[in-house]
Amino acid sequence: MLRVEALDVNIGSVEILRSVSFELPKGSMTGLIGRNGAGKTTLMKSIMGLLSPARGNIAVDGRSLVGVPVHLRNPMGIGYMPEDRRLIPDLTIEENLLVPLWAVSRADAQERLEKVYSLIPEIEVFAERKGLQLSGGQQKLVALGRSLMHGQRLLLLDEPFEGVAPALAQRLVQVVASLKSEGLTVILSESDLQHSERMVDGILTIDRGELLRTK
Repeated sequence: MLRVEALDVNIGSVEILRSVSFELPKGSMTGLIGRNGAGKTTLMKSIMGLLSPARGNIAVDGRSLVGVPVHLRNPMGIGYMPEDRRLIPDLTIEENLLVPLWAVSRADAQERLEKVYSLIPEIEVFAERKGLQLSGGQQKLVALGRSLMHGQRLLLLDEPFEGVAPALAQRLVQVVASLKSEGLTVILSESDLQHSERMVDGILTIDRGELLRTK
């Protein structure tokens, strides 16, 4: 479903990713494991189109994404949850969820919203609150929900459990684990396997921009 081939990514004059290659089947959940600065976020941003590769290719279902802008990747069913959440503080939670679909004029926005509410009922409870009124853990839930608004095929979750109180971290684990039944292909990054070891089907280990091991 996802194929990355000999991917090199530079930020300015600094080489961040070097010859990264892997394939993921449809419906799989993969842990992307590495310390801070190893290249996890750069890889996710490259798949999402926020960074352009110097060399190599990224393809979803056989279609190359190189040169495809971000706003055209979202309608392809690719969702991204950044580590820092990126909620718009003065919008309500429901508006934060809907903004990405409004931006590309998706006709099924309300249908997608109801689907997210069914997967994460907590979000509907505080749907009318502003983004700045939520705790960090609650904001993580919303950011996950927002990624699901587009992510109907491929979901990129960058450090979804980082900096979250234990109870909310466990809830996030439950929600992410439930995505297997939705048929999504999921990549989730962590510095270790503390939360994801039991739910992932495979592991990509990255260090200094290179994949060291896959299993």
